[in-house]
Amino acid sequence: MKDYDTKLTNPKDAIGSKKLPLHLVPDTLSIMACPSFLEGALKYGQFNWRIFGVRLSIYISALERHLKKYKNGEDRDPKTLVHHLSSVIACAAIILDAEACKMLKDDRPPHHPTSELIDGMMEHIAYLKDMYKDQHPHQNTHEDSLWAPEKDHPSITESITPAKKPRSRGRREIRRGVRPSGKEQ
Repeated sequence: MKDYDTKLTNPKDAIGSKKLPLHLVPDTLSIMACPSFLEGALKYGQFNWRIFGVRLSIYISALERHLKKYKNGEDRDPKTLVHHLSSVIACAAIILDAEACKMLKDDRPPHHPTSELIDGMMEHIAYLKDMYKDQHPHQNTHEDSLWAPEKDHPSITESITPAKKPRSRGRREIRRGVRPSGKEQ
């Protein structure tokens, strides 16, 4: 093996590879969290939780409300147009930041062996799946719903998607033989 076949390692590589690998966190996380943090800053002031502290139960409840709305088909808050998952990220980040700053009031209920209960159910879940392994019913999803906004309810769809800039209906379209109503002449 010749010397040029062997790549020399930069001494910083050895040290840097032992540090927190922040490059693994997708930029999408901070980009999508931004509208929710901006909404909060405009309503309450930025980083207010670091000064006044927060109760964990308030942020857990808000996080769960946003997650339930998203889970049940509402992508965005109809009033602010902020994506519900953006708000979930913001709630979780505020909890972690407040905890790191020692400004979190932990008002969770007394300890419950939730992990043990979940893990203990695994055997029962496997039993049920085995019992019904030959059955293949249709598993309904949002697309099957009568309420599915994208199917029959354009007004609902419009309320959960970001507002688009209205398209200009000016002289140029009239000259091309298109009426402002969008119908051809």
